[in-house]
Parts: sequence; structure tokens; C-alpha cells
Amino acid sequence: MRLLLAEDEKALSKALVTILERNNYSVDAVGDGQAALDYLEADNYDGVILDIMMPKVDGITVLKTIRSKGNCIPVLMLTAKAEVDDKVLGLDAGANDYLTKPFHTQELLARIRAMTRTQSAQTDSRLQMGNVTLDCASFELSTPAGSFRLANKEFQILELLLRNPHSLISSERLLEKIWGYDSEAEINVVWVYISYLRKKLSALHADIQIKATRNAGYSLEELP
Repeated sequence: MRLLLAEDEKALSKALVTILERNNYSVDAVGDGQAALDYLEADNYDGVILDIMMPKVDGITVLKTIRSKGNCIPVLMLTAKAEVDDKVLGLDAGANDYLTKPFHTQELLARIRAMTRTQSAQTDSRLQMGNVTLDCASFELSTPAGSFRLANKEFQILELLLRNPHSLISSERLLEKIWGYDSEAEINVVWVYISYLRKKLSALHADIQIKATRNAGYSLEELP
């Protein structure tokens, strides 16, 4: 699951990214409201963690802007303020939930799960193609021959391919989607993870394959 974190406190942002990645989320982090709007305009996310007090554009304005465009993405508001009026303001602007700093890690994770649950329920929890099944809740890749629990980025790549069967997805797109715009990862890391997935699919005697098309990208295809 991919999240956008908009938090201008650098130490807190870094800590949150670490916590979320350890819990199998992919996170893009930005430090101001305008950057949050730019990222939301350019890409798709499963949820947003949005601080209210941010430079350039405040969190409430960001929220009102995306809601005015019909974007129903789940949003969790963060703030150091505990006053009821601020909570009401955020919820009335379209927030799904509200969390006051300081907060416990387990509460944050629980609230993220809660706010994304409805959206997750609207998508298939299991993806299938050929004799291959990917369980999006457990990260388990399986065929009648056995199963593997995928690492976070392996899962995200295969999920993207399974949701877009027979569609070419470029290495650059995979790098941006899985590792994030600001990642320092090099393009060959995509090939490395594709290689991992191919080995697992082969070991499971899958009847589908990740096909590489020169200078175009990768697609999921049935074996000939």
C-alpha cells in the first residue's frame, strides 16, 4: 500500500517513514502543502497522512483542494493542536480521521488501517492470473505447487503487474511508483527485483511470466 506523508518537521517525518516502511507501506514524504498537492496530482496513492500546520499551503487547504476535485483518497490529519474546533474543521473539510501529536505508533498504524479498510475492501484482496494467486493482505504468492511470502517491493511490483495484465510498464515507471520520485535508487534495481520474482514464479511452476520488451518495459503474460 502506498502512502503520501506531508509533514514539515523533518525528524518526525523521517521517523514516520521508517515506521511505515517497516510495516510494509511504501511512503513518499514531502515537507509542505504545495508539494503534497503536486504529488497527489502526479501520482496515485492509497492514503494521505497530512499535517495541518505546513509552509506554503496548510493541510486544511490541501484537503479542501483535493476534495473539490473529487479525489476521495483516505486522509488522516495530524496536528499538535488538541482543540475540538480544529478537529471539527479538519473533519468538516473531508478528513477521514484525526490524530493529535504526540501519538503512539500503534495508534497511528491502527488509524491508517481503519481509514484505508473501506478502500481496500473495494479492491480485490486476491489477484489471480493463470494458476497464480497473490494475496494482498498477507503478501503471499501461491500456485498449486506451493507459496512464498513476498518482500514489500516484490509484492508491489507483482501487484502492479497483476492489476495491469498484458500492459507494458516501463522500468522508469516502476522505479517512480515503487521507490518514489525522490529515491536515489538506480534503474537496475528494478531488474534485480524482477529477477527475484521470476525465480519465485519458476519455482512455483507458474504458468505466467514477466516478459521484458526491449526499450519498452515489462508485462505479465501467459506462458506459450
